Amino acid sequence: MKSEFALAFNEITERFGLSQDTVMEALKAAMVSAYRRSVNASTAQEIEARIESETGEVRIFSEKEIVDEVLNPLTEVTLEEALQFDDQAEMAGMSLVDSTPEDFGRVAAQTAKQVILQRLREAERDAQYEEYIEREGDMVHGTVHSITPQSVTVGLGRAEAILPRNQQIPGERFHVRDRIRVYVLEVRKSSRGPVIVVSRTHPNMLRRLLEMEVPEINQGLVEIMAIAREAGKRAKVAVAATRDGVDPVGACVGMRGVRIQSIVRDLNDEKIDVIEWNSDAATFISKALSPARVSGVFLDENRDRGKTAMVVVPEDQLSLAIGRAGVNARLSARLTNWRIDIKSLVEAATESLNRLATDKAFAEIAAAEAETMPQIEMILIKKQETRPVTPEEYHLLTDFVVRVEEELMARRTSERQVYLEKLEKIREGVPPGAYQVTLVEAGVSTRVANLLTEGEYESAGKVLEQLEIDEDKILALQGVGPKAISELRQTLSAYDYPDPVVEEVAEEAEEEPAAEAEGIEEQPAAEAEATEGEQPALEVEGEPAVQETEGEVTGEAIPIEEAFQRAVEEVGQIEVEADQSEKSEAERKAARKKRKQLSRVVEYDPDLGETVSRRVRKESRRTDWQETGEFEE
Repeated sequence: MKSEFALAFNEITERFGLSQDTVMEALKAAMVSAYRRSVNASTAQEIEARIESETGEVRIFSEKEIVDEVLNPLTEVTLEEALQFDDQAEMAGMSLVDSTPEDFGRVAAQTAKQVILQRLREAERDAQYEEYIEREGDMVHGTVHSITPQSVTVGLGRAEAILPRNQQIPGERFHVRDRIRVYVLEVRKSSRGPVIVVSRTHPNMLRRLLEMEVPEINQGLVEIMAIAREAGKRAKVAVAATRDGVDPVGACVGMRGVRIQSIVRDLNDEKIDVIEWNSDAATFISKALSPARVSGVFLDENRDRGKTAMVVVPEDQLSLAIGRAGVNARLSARLTNWRIDIKSLVEAATESLNRLATDKAFAEIAAAEAETMPQIEMILIKKQETRPVTPEEYHLLTDFVVRVEEELMARRTSERQVYLEKLEKIREGVPPGAYQVTLVEAGVSTRVANLLTEGEYESAGKVLEQLEIDEDKILALQGVGPKAISELRQTLSAYDYPDPVVEEVAEEAEEEPAAEAEGIEEQPAAEAEATEGEQPALEVEGEPAVQETEGEVTGEAIPIEEAFQRAVEEVGQIEVEADQSEKSEAERKAARKKRKQLSRVVEYDPDLGETVSRRVRKESRRTDWQETGEFEE
């Protein structure tokens, strides 16, 4: 049979959902803490707790010094006693010996209770955090525990999550013990455990619901391309088939709408439009505006305004295309990433007719539509007088608008192509390095540079480019006038721009410090070789070179002490240089670098009363000579 300790141990591991190793480490740490408190042990003393897993017997081993005579039983032990626990114990060494107090079982149980609970709580919090941080961005099931005006507390089993008010579907009502699905938005640590924030309005919640309800999405036969959602009102999902013969919309809707209706009920009756994705932008925009019927889509990719699509719809479809409070148009724009401008067929025909009649730039189109324009004008008059219009007349309006708008699209495309060619030629005339030079570096005044930076003109190259394309755009910036334009042209054209930095140059620049470091590290080795080969010569201005060896002096027959003294009196300093005649080219370069930084100087120290040798910087020594005036040639 298992002991009471083993049963209690297993109960704790199951209750807190922790591993046996984690609980055992917490118990050992608690026992060590209880022992330190009971005997007031130092934190520097190593203490180890050993627990028998079957019986629960606790033994404490503390580190003690091995001595001949024990004066402090808490920190000292005899060699004989230490050998009972450590065969390699030696005199004056340290050893772990059994130091369990007699009544430690009762004291430890009382003292270690809070420590064990605290460790278990911390371990449980860490386990919860590790569990839910992996589920961040996923959907989970939960039970409503409490409801407040600010948030709803959702139980997730071992942990609780917070559903803030701004993450709740508008109009949705909860009751305690309701089972709901939520999307794990964020998981972060805190002193009271992990804070789990969930959402029911995030677009990815709709993605997870579709993945759960539609097997084709999980199998990879259908792919979700884009999602646009306004929680509680409407959502649009663009799907595409990855294999021929698969209907992506039908797979998501299901037989008689069973699959999509299940998701609608889960999202508090939120309307969901499933749209087939198309690579052609015009076709995709037309489908995104469903259930409205579209007469034509005309695209305009302007450099300044961005991507804009003008959509023409019949009059009876205008309100349907816009949607209640514009929700259908907004969701379509988010889904397609195009700015959508919706016009009725009559409004578009009126604008096209006025453009052909008044703008001379469209004289050619007006001449081609000369026969059709009177008919279009009569149809528009009938609409103003609220007289009935036949389907054939509507069809004539549609064809007229499509022809005019397509001609406008062709002109815009041609103008864009001309602009790109012009921009390419202008960039060829701008120095490449100008795009890497800031306006302040180029010499532009700070005031003008700040104004241009606010207008997103950060480099000199972009300003030069815009000055050639259209300087009026820079003049339109607040605070920029003709004087500033003149300053920009004069300053930027006179600046000498450096060559652009390429990756190869950057790599060479990174390798240079390493090469210098290698040269500096090799220098001591070169000096050592010169020292082993022969002693360096002592060069004194006005005196022959004196070379010192063991037991003899070469050159002029003068003792070395007298040579030093004479040198100090006449010059004040002696430079010691190594002979470089027999060194290789690499060693000579390293030595030259070294001599620029350090050289050995021998001088007389009046405090010590003798000659000493020291290393100084050559430049600093020259500066001292110039300042004091002691050195004279």
